[in-house]
Amino acid sequence: MLLRPLLIAAALAAPFAAPAQTADTEARVIVRFKAHADSVRAKALGLRATFEEAGEIAQTRATALGLRQGQRLSAGLSLDERTHVVTATGLSSAALARRLAADPEVEMVAVDGRRKHLSAALPPNDPLFGGVMPAPTAYIGMFYDAGDPSANPPVAPKLQPTYSRTIDQWYLKAPSTVTSGGSATGEVVSNINVLPAWGLTTGASSVVVAVLDTGVRRDHPDFIASNGTSQFLSGYDMIGATPASAGSTATAIANRPANADLTLALDYGDWVSQADIDSGKLGSGCTSADIDNSSWHGTRVSGLIAALANNGLGMSGVAPGVRILPVRVLGKCGGYDSDIIAGMRWAVGLAVPGLPANPNKAKVLNMSLGGSGSCAASDATGALYRDAVAQVNAQGATVVVAAGNSEGQAVGLPGNCPGVVTVTALRHVGTKVGFASLGPEVSLAAPGGNCVNLAVGYPCLYTMVSTTNSGATTPVANDASYTMGNASVGTSFSAPIVSGVVALMASVRPALTSAEATAALRRTARPFPTTGGGSASSATPPACVAPSSAKQDECYCTTSTCGAGMADAAAAVAAAQALNAATVTVTPSSSSLTATQSATLTAAISGLAAGKTVVSTNWTLLDGGTAVSGFSGGAGTATVSLTPSAAGSFTVQADLTDSDGLVHSQAASFSVAAAPVQAPAGGGGGGGGAASAAWLAALLAAALALRRSARG
Repeated sequence: MLLRPLLIAAALAAPFAAPAQTADTEARVIVRFKAHADSVRAKALGLRATFEEAGEIAQTRATALGLRQGQRLSAGLSLDERTHVVTATGLSSAALARRLAADPEVEMVAVDGRRKHLSAALPPNDPLFGGVMPAPTAYIGMFYDAGDPSANPPVAPKLQPTYSRTIDQWYLKAPSTVTSGGSATGEVVSNINVLPAWGLTTGASSVVVAVLDTGVRRDHPDFIASNGTSQFLSGYDMIGATPASAGSTATAIANRPANADLTLALDYGDWVSQADIDSGKLGSGCTSADIDNSSWHGTRVSGLIAALANNGLGMSGVAPGVRILPVRVLGKCGGYDSDIIAGMRWAVGLAVPGLPANPNKAKVLNMSLGGSGSCAASDATGALYRDAVAQVNAQGATVVVAAGNSEGQAVGLPGNCPGVVTVTALRHVGTKVGFASLGPEVSLAAPGGNCVNLAVGYPCLYTMVSTTNSGATTPVANDASYTMGNASVGTSFSAPIVSGVVALMASVRPALTSAEATAALRRTARPFPTTGGGSASSATPPACVAPSSAKQDECYCTTSTCGAGMADAAAAVAAAQALNAATVTVTPSSSSLTATQSATLTAAISGLAAGKTVVSTNWTLLDGGTAVSGFSGGAGTATVSLTPSAAGSFTVQADLTDSDGLVHSQAASFSVAAAPVQAPAGGGGGGGGAASAAWLAALLAAALALRRSARG
């Protein structure tokens, strides 16, 4: 795990005894204090606090915590009012987590781990989009093979057939059964069929997709319109973004120039060299296995979602009309959980202490990143991600996550969290790509790129064409490069395909919720094929099975391993648009709700197509405020019951599933009046507020009379 030291104010750096553990190690954890802890109640941390205020309050809490534990602690990024990154030296992160978890003021502690990127309209005129569906191969002539004179016996020179195949955006087109007389490429069936969806919308500019990744190259020409406007909005660079979280390791991970504009969320390159490893500046979580050139991963993901269309240049994104909110959370050797979780909250407009407000609230979050771990509520890191996903969903946004590239093993964190759309990768023939993870957490599958070579020395076919930069380490300015080679594959590129589809859905259904998007994607997915996999040189693939420690390469997907089916953009967008015909209403049992008095809310729907019925209802408390902490019954029925505990307001959401499997959502907010004041016991006239008031008035009159009498 890569750890980074954090700066602290000298005034708060109280002396501590030197730890007995091994030196030159750093521990990094996320600490959530209890809501009623003395250090939290002593001074509240406002969500709109400045960098300095947030850092001071977090460090005060960390210092007090460290004094109780006999460990010098430094505070970093604050995720919310009572959750902070805390670091120490001289022990491991796991040891620090165990020690701090025993403190009476601490609600939970999680090791701050690392995630890494996983690696009916007319067709647009973008050259790399290509034809509607060209024949996969075409014989065009011969080339001279020099043979191998050193072989025994020598291989004589000979003529070899050559092939021509345009490497294009095959994954956006309609499924095809064209095989060119049985060519080696096989049927092309996993395409998402986006052209009919573009007949409804190419994406509304009001829809924002947040890309939580390595940052972006804003100067790529395929993101800049002819009038000079950019597909990229102002975002944020979360890596070491606050003064409290700056430090040598954070600086090395961010690889960012001094005084850089954090709102640009630029990708400065994430290459790792042997010199980086030898220096130790990237922390213990970075090893020689991470040595590589810069990936420009965030730019590649962004291009798949929203590269401009019909500009006569390069390619087209799935939703070329929407906007991208870049949120940089990954740098050299990946990114910390704390930066990712803070980035999730910030992307949807939730306040993060010490960070400026986000004026561009995202409707979709793409997270082509991940790592090992469980999202179980009993796991501290998992609980933090579960909370973040729930908060994002409550804001009306959908989280799309890559399943991972563990070669058929289980989906990792955060792809195994409830409330996210998890996407695995398909080959062009519809089988699971060998590298892709699988399991019951997967929602559906989409093209992820694969390699088919038609002749020796020819490039891989069926890779994922997208925007990139040609710089091996640092970026090349204004570079109009595109991915065309063998590296353009991964579930990292399946996820943005689906994120683009969800953005199109939100363009025709502005109130789209995560529950609606998930149900529509699953309901409209096409069935997985059961034939056509493998090749003449490989065996027929087996059926995919539940993940275990054994690896699974190409296999025929099932609904228990690869999700509901193959993503279909046209059908999903049409389903989202159809949701507008129905209206869900949420009605309270009383026009005025009062604290301490029980109440009910009833959900009903009108406008369903003939023959459709509601088969289930699910209620979610989006925001209880000070009034409601939960439901008292009926959360899975048409009527839910609750008892507000105090005055205030609360917001609920009702999700009604119809007989076609589509979800119709409606959020509703209600105000709660204070409970009536109870009269003191023992009053005359039967007691009660009025009698008590009369008794007090009589007592006051008598006192005044006595006072006048004394003066007289």
